[in-house]
Amino acid sequence: MEVCKIDEFHKDFDGDYDVKFYKEIGDNLPVVNSLDDLIRELRVIFSCDKVNVDLVHYVMKSYKSSPADWKRFAKFDRFRYTRNLVDHGNGRYNLMTLCWGEGHGSAIHDHANSHCFMKMLQGSLEEIRFAWPKEEGDRLREIGRKELKLNDVAYINDSIGLHRVENPSNVDTAISLHLYCPPYNKCTVFNQNTGLKSTSTVTFYSAFGKRIKENKELVEPEDN
Repeated sequence: MEVCKIDEFHKDFDGDYDVKFYKEIGDNLPVVNSLDDLIRELRVIFSCDKVNVDLVHYVMKSYKSSPADWKRFAKFDRFRYTRNLVDHGNGRYNLMTLCWGEGHGSAIHDHANSHCFMKMLQGSLEEIRFAWPKEEGDRLREIGRKELKLNDVAYINDSIGLHRVENPSNVDTAISLHLYCPPYNKCTVFNQNTGLKSTSTVTFYSAFGKRIKENKELVEPEDN
């Protein structure tokens, strides 16, 4: 599947971009009132060979978090954040909730040439972005840091850089909704101090609201 390229103006979805996009699309904007509506609109968008990444961002942002929608997909683990499959998008994307316990965080990682959208459903997370190391052995250089609050949407792909996501709270959990297009089951993780990289297999803790117990021993990209 070919996904539309993100140019320098659009890639961070900042400033007056949304206003410009709304004016361009006009009355054709989809209406998203629930998680079911979001899934329906995503399936329509991804039914084509070329996907408007800006429109994906719009429908993700349009959905306003409601626990009644996603509660059954919110599965926590005491020791690490979890990835819980919500919709497999006919193989074109994966939509999932990530559930972050107090202090849980990911390793610094890439996205295996995938587009990544992240929306906050509950609590807040901190996203720290890094430039790709120029040479193996180089310490990773931080290029940005952002707090993501309820209903915020973030976007990243490998041309933008690497990132780490963490729940900085010691008392509150957090839940985020992620869309990866195309889906992937392996990514590259990086040591911040040395820039050394390794391959990590990513797995689902649950699928469609049911726990996948056989995934318990598999490694996910995290460094709590």
